[in-house]
Amino acid sequence: MTRIGVAAIQVTVPLYEPETSRRRIARAIDAAAREGARLIVVPELAISGYGLQADGLAASAEPLIGPTFESWAALAAAHGGYIAGGFCEREGDRLYNSAMLVGPQGLIGHYRKLHLFDAEKHIFTPGDKGLPVHELPFGRIGLCVCYDLRFVEVVRALALQGADLIAVPTAWVGGFDSIPRDSGGLITQARGAAVQANLSQVFLACASQAGTAGVSRFLGSSLLVDPFGTVLAGPLGADEEATLRAEIDLADAGRARVRSALIRPREDRRTDVYGLAVGGHVL
Repeated sequence: MTRIGVAAIQVTVPLYEPETSRRRIARAIDAAAREGARLIVVPELAISGYGLQADGLAASAEPLIGPTFESWAALAAAHGGYIAGGFCEREGDRLYNSAMLVGPQGLIGHYRKLHLFDAEKHIFTPGDKGLPVHELPFGRIGLCVCYDLRFVEVVRALALQGADLIAVPTAWVGGFDSIPRDSGGLITQARGAAVQANLSQVFLACASQAGTAGVSRFLGSSLLVDPFGTVLAGPLGADEEATLRAEIDLADAGRARVRSALIRPREDRRTDVYGLAVGGHVL
């Protein structure tokens, strides 16, 4: 069965109140699962909040197998679903802007943000977990975080490794694009997600923070996009706390790779001229 319900949770998360945020996120996950979502995506740094104070993040950080994992694993087991989301990870004296993928049997995937954005570079260590793709009962899932989408190699590499859907915990902010929204009303980050979904023939599920936290003004704009670049749900407003839902068939990712008898984007790649390598393996 490749048809599933997908949800993207958009919330305003308070800064450096991990217990409060963990409870709020758990309630939202539980509600989405009860309404039929089997894969649920929550935002970047959904437990610590997206702040850039090193001491606040350090106090809110946790190991991979910590209270957030335990909360999400219990919810995944209770509902028979899968949860992808962001948290502030502590390993030794290092902090990572991380994401995990959790299912009924426990931890499935662990990702650390590869491309650190702005002042994140003063706090976090760049990711070192590569770009893995995970096999779930209904399809193959990849992870990346926020600014990683600005580097087209990320989505492309995950897609070429077989990802049908990429879960993107994010906390989109503005101020660095000359035109903040296009003529269709999409922020540039959301439009970029739709374009990349089409070009790489994958679903994208982007869950953003909303509202204001500290000095950060979030753009919201969470959305679900299919592998033809069609927006299935969203984008949500900048201050809107809500959950997007869509029923999708992950087999559509394969169908999108054959646009006609003579238009087959994967087969048409000129790998004799160029290539993309991940972990030493040329895709």
